[in-house]
Amino acid sequence: MGFRVLGTGSALPARSVTNDELSEFLDTSDEWISQRTGISERRLCTTETLDDLALAASRAALEAAGVTPDQLDLIVCSTTSGDHLMPAEACAVAELLGASCPAFDVSAACAGFVFALDVADGWFARGRAERVLVVAAEKMSRVVDWQDRATCVLFGDGAAAAVLAAGGESPLAT
Repeated sequence: MGFRVLGTGSALPARSVTNDELSEFLDTSDEWISQRTGISERRLCTTETLDDLALAASRAALEAAGVTPDQLDLIVCSTTSGDHLMPAEACAVAELLGASCPAFDVSAACAGFVFALDVADGWFARGRAERVLVVAAEKMSRVVDWQDRATCVLFGDGAAAAVLAAGGESPLAT
């Protein structure tokens, strides 16, 4: 069956942390990080919660798609760093949006958004959904070891979302 992307949205925390800022407390430099990763800055939450970011990205995607929360048949959220163990991040997003559809998380780290798309594709293929909100949201700043330059330079915080509709060719080759 496949699916189409109706709209997308994203949300980032206000705080930007540059490579030069990291070099103030790490044995590293902008050049070292940039050459190895291509990253020059990352966003970190200060006052924002992951719920805030996931909600903002979801609202932007819904607005871009022209879809209201009550028109959703499913919400799938990919996260390894949710604000709470229970309820799932997807359930928190559903409640904050005012949606009344099934909602659950998948935990697959870097590939999480693709896995969430595959889950949505399965719901479409079985005729269980017409519109699905897929959200990827991470707040890695709270779990990263800020003394390990090999990893902390790679991660930041943020969220992205897509509203999908049944039909069309599946863009996935999983």
